[in-house]
Amino acid sequence: MRKGMGGHLSARMNNDEWLTPPYIFLGLGPFDLDPCSPVVRPWPIAKKHYTKEDDGLSKEWEGRVWCNPPYGREAEKWLKRLCEHGNGIALIFARTETEMFFRYVWEKASAVLFIRGRLIFYHVDGERAKANAGAPSCLVAYGKSNVNALMNSGIDGKLIVL
Repeated sequence: MRKGMGGHLSARMNNDEWLTPPYIFLGLGPFDLDPCSPVVRPWPIAKKHYTKEDDGLSKEWEGRVWCNPPYGREAEKWLKRLCEHGNGIALIFARTETEMFFRYVWEKASAVLFIRGRLIFYHVDGERAKANAGAPSCLVAYGKSNVNALMNSGIDGKLIVL
């Protein structure tokens, strides 16, 4: 099996690229860069997209970044990079006890929005998955303007300003 972006395993599509539900990023305003974008996507999330073919971790990041990283052990690299960049929002599982969460969220983020319920992601063909993600998710903001975006997003959940 090949490694992809998004990190949720899909036997049906035979890959692990899953798309963020559109209402999540639409409620957050425009983004300049999605550095870990799926290769195939039915809708744009940012003005510029890097896919696994581009190796977004090795590229320069500019502007406001949207980051739905590959889940699992790869997520930490992406969250670290977003933290260092300082301007963006990441969508990750709300695994608050992990070393990654302590290192790059609790100690470095500007705010966290814990999303009510479990997200249902989309397949790369734009079809909504039949089941939820299997774990709770959160949005992690870096930078004051991104805290404001979470506050005004209309996404149901609990916002914690750090």
